[in-house]
Amino acid sequence: MKKVERALISLTDKSGIEGFAGALTELGVEILSTGGTAKKMRDNGIAVTDVSEFTGFPEMLDGRVKTLHPLVHGGILNQRANVDHQQQCAKYGIKDIDIVAVNLYAFEKTVADPDCTLADAIENIDIGGPTLLRAAAKNFQDVTVIVDPADYEQVLTEIRADGNTTLKTRFRLAVKVFELTSTYDTAIAGWLNKVDVESNPFFR
Repeated sequence: MKKVERALISLTDKSGIEGFAGALTELGVEILSTGGTAKKMRDNGIAVTDVSEFTGFPEMLDGRVKTLHPLVHGGILNQRANVDHQQQCAKYGIKDIDIVAVNLYAFEKTVADPDCTLADAIENIDIGGPTLLRAAAKNFQDVTVIVDPADYEQVLTEIRADGNTTLKTRFRLAVKVFELTSTYDTAIAGWLNKVDVESNPFFR
């Protein structure tokens, strides 16, 4: 297993990110990030490459499109032992992304507000986050995916010891992703199913 070279970090819950990202930087890992997460790390003296710089394509549509790009998802989804994948990555300049640390827009917190409108709820449905997480979890053989700050220390311990995490750890973390995204989608569907389309002003 090759050493970790690059991590994509984009977080709603930024607790513990300074220590985690700072430690990765000390280990020689390049950090990719977006928006408020990138600012938080820069404010703490951590070197960050903006995803828009990495892809050569700006964030757009009010931030709805920023990580949905072949250079990002190719870097996550390519199988490192697959010769054909590696030839395609070399052809198109796709660089490996070895760690994906992402958590999601707080949909349930948003809709818990009794004044939350349907428009507010829709804007707090995360698209890029679940897509990144599911991609990384699917390719757990090569990628470490983190949704819970409680896992930062274990990941760092293993990288310090061997340059990467163990396959067993990557699998365990991937399972956590599918548990989270399942719960997240269930919450969204449950709330939307309660919307009365006949009386809601959104449909007028």
